[in-house]
Amino acid sequence: MAFMKSFKRILSYARPYGRSVPGYLLLSVLSVVFGVMNYGLLGPLLAVLFEEPSTGATLARPQFAWSLDYVTGLFGWALSSIIQNRGVIRGLLFVCGALVVSCLLANVCRYLSQRILVGLETRLMKNLREALFGKILSLPVGWFTNRRKGDVLSSISNDVAEVQSGIAGSFHAFFREPLLVLGFLAMLIYMSPQLTLVSLVALPVSAFIVTRITRKLRAGSVETQHLMGRLLGHFEEAISGSRIIKAFGARRYVADRFGADNERHRQVLRQVRNRQELASPVSEFLGISIAAGVLFYGGWLNYRGNLGMTWSQFIVYIMFYWKVLEPAKTIAKSYALVQKGLVSADRIFAILDAPAEIEDGRESVKDFREAVTFDHVSFSYGEEPVLKDVSLTLPKGKMIAVVGPSGAGKSTMADLLPRFYDVTEGAIRIDGRDIRTLQLEELTDLMGIVTQESILFNDTVFNNIAFAMPGATREEVIAAARVANADEFIRQMPQGYDTNIGDRGAKLSGGQRQRIAIARAVLKNPPILILDEATSALDTESERLVQDALTKLMGGRTSLVIAHRLSTIRHADEIYVVQDGRIVEHGRHKDLVANHGLYSHLCSLQDFS
Repeated sequence: MAFMKSFKRILSYARPYGRSVPGYLLLSVLSVVFGVMNYGLLGPLLAVLFEEPSTGATLARPQFAWSLDYVTGLFGWALSSIIQNRGVIRGLLFVCGALVVSCLLANVCRYLSQRILVGLETRLMKNLREALFGKILSLPVGWFTNRRKGDVLSSISNDVAEVQSGIAGSFHAFFREPLLVLGFLAMLIYMSPQLTLVSLVALPVSAFIVTRITRKLRAGSVETQHLMGRLLGHFEEAISGSRIIKAFGARRYVADRFGADNERHRQVLRQVRNRQELASPVSEFLGISIAAGVLFYGGWLNYRGNLGMTWSQFIVYIMFYWKVLEPAKTIAKSYALVQKGLVSADRIFAILDAPAEIEDGRESVKDFREAVTFDHVSFSYGEEPVLKDVSLTLPKGKMIAVVGPSGAGKSTMADLLPRFYDVTEGAIRIDGRDIRTLQLEELTDLMGIVTQESILFNDTVFNNIAFAMPGATREEVIAAARVANADEFIRQMPQGYDTNIGDRGAKLSGGQRQRIAIARAVLKNPPILILDEATSALDTESERLVQDALTKLMGGRTSLVIAHRLSTIRHADEIYVVQDGRIVEHGRHKDLVANHGLYSHLCSLQDFS
């Protein structure tokens, strides 16, 4: 039941397939019919070659009827007419020509039906990847913090590939091969019901044994894919943490961790592949054993004179029987592949079915007019609260700063405003409206964010600054870069604004990356700015230049500034001091210094010269 449910769900990604299925079924039926004819013609061919050709009168032409007897009778009449009137060689040429034509038609129909399947398969994979990528983009930030990046990457790469090879690649086995089995079985029953009854009794035994072998593939595949996720995680950590690994001489430690998981993956994969490969030879052995039994039974019937067929017809019967076994073997092997593919499909569905922890609101918000308020906000990542009953107001056009020791909850406040997470208690309001009721896309359109870690993409400088603003002109991008004090170093790069900055901006210094991120926020020109340690990666000279630019930029708009360097926020309209998730002080810089509280203590630890 679960098998069919997952299989149908995967198949749904190939929609629309209503127009393709009738054509595929018609071509498959025709290919099966012509394929059966290929082997059916071997009987007359063997009779012409090795049996004494009839020299008597030509067979009578049969009366038309929708039956197999009419088709065989018509062919026998045509063949006998040619032999009687033109000789045995002409009859042989007629049979060989019919064999070539039927073979050509069978393969043309098969090719055309496969073209339809390829179209369905490629559409399925395209739609599945788009659904997966769209889900990744829509998942909240918190979803990724609770999962290994390697597991997610494994689902995107390996699991999708397994679905393609194991499920989508086996469509023909579940649609065309059963038609072949039915076609050849129909011929077997037509030629000898007695022999066919014996084979039909034995075939379910073979199918049962192969099913038992492949049943355990699913459990092994689950562990294999889990371990592959761990391996990809090791690779990702080795790439992103290359400097730290080398700096601490930890290559042996990292390699040992990878080696242990890699060896376990090898062992589990070997077991899965061995069991998978066992299905085909066992199926073939059982098929040959059954065929041998059919041969013996047929020989016994012939010895007693009860076979009811010539020896050439009996050879054709055995060939028909053998052709029944081939698609049966294909189905058995494909079933093993599908078992692996369904494990990967379940992992993909786990992502696609992940609950939308951040639900989109329905109210439209096009502008910002009055204030942003934190109304008794509490928040927790787990059991321990990070923010506790936080209340503050960010009036329009004012610069509000949040300071405090590390781990106090400052960055969490910045993450709550664009709804990277939702508050546990209380509410955040824009112009009096709870942000949970607002449309997410429109809410984030009101904000420009520069985070503590500058997130850049493997693209040109221009495209990183104009990120998500495809209509931006070159002049607008350059103007934004000048405000962020980035234009000078950008022009000194090999291709200027068209220079590729590498993965996550690896070709740039920390200060350069941060200034490009600031330029990106400047270009967006939002009414609300969120600056989470925006100048933390800059040297002293660049920091002052960028801070002056940001001060001008923040004029006339609401700015929430998270800062460790207190010199950058001394001119803030209001400063909130956070400790252990609570606001312990707030006021202007001079007033807070005069209070000799936590803020004054933090200032004493920093150089304000």
